[in-house]
Amino acid sequence: MTVYFNGAFVPKDEVSISPDDRGFVFGDGVYEVVRAADGALFRLDDHRERLRRSLEGIRLREAVDLDALWDAVQGLLPRNDLTGDAKVYLQITRGAAPRQHAFPDPPPEPTVYARAEAIDLPVEKWERGVKVILHPDQRWARCDIKSLNYLPNVLANQAAMEADAYEALLTREGFVTEGTHSSVGAVVDGTVVTHPLTNRVLPSITRQVLLELCSDQGLPVTERPLAVDELPDADELILLGTTTGIMPIVQVEDRAIDDGTPGPVVRELQDAFRGLTPA
Repeated sequence: MTVYFNGAFVPKDEVSISPDDRGFVFGDGVYEVVRAADGALFRLDDHRERLRRSLEGIRLREAVDLDALWDAVQGLLPRNDLTGDAKVYLQITRGAAPRQHAFPDPPPEPTVYARAEAIDLPVEKWERGVKVILHPDQRWARCDIKSLNYLPNVLANQAAMEADAYEALLTREGFVTEGTHSSVGAVVDGTVVTHPLTNRVLPSITRQVLLELCSDQGLPVTERPLAVDELPDADELILLGTTTGIMPIVQVEDRAIDDGTPGPVVRELQDAFRGLTPA
């Protein structure tokens, strides 16, 4: 595998990162994931903007030439002969410096790493739907930054795996915020519901696509927090994500949603989404 590391394309097994790197020591960095198909990155401009916002959020934006970086990242697809379904992972940290909490002065060069790899899309799960569990949202208060501080997400997702579930819906003060690696939507009394963009949720690209598709299809939408108490009576529940796509939720813990099969709204949105992507 050829990867991009600190300005050069190199074999993955030649990459070496300092143990003093602040991403390793503090999780001081951000990342981005982009889906690719037929050699092209999906919704690239939206992912570029989200990465810019994340870097600004940790005060690292001026240290990175994003135009040059994205040009290089797109070159990973042909260099790895990726013409089918793939994903690109990109990570930027503040760089290596002696351990101290405050930013190093003078600032080191950021550590930049990106890789591209083929993926198997969850086609069967799109068709039949998935089970989720509920888990307390114990993350920090800047979930709108796609940072490397992911331990609460890891623990919640592990709980989901141990419960034979696809995902954990994170809950805070009686409301669902999002999943560990996905956004959440619902259909309540015929209206599509999704959490408003706040510091408590990541500005999901697929969520934005969902809102656009709802507008195109004439589906009513409201952006408001979804109460945990609403889940049992929801018409439909939906997961949204770069590699998750538009995924029906058919079971929350031990309770089926409606009749336990994907509903008509998610099917309509899936069909419309396929019109935007090669899948």
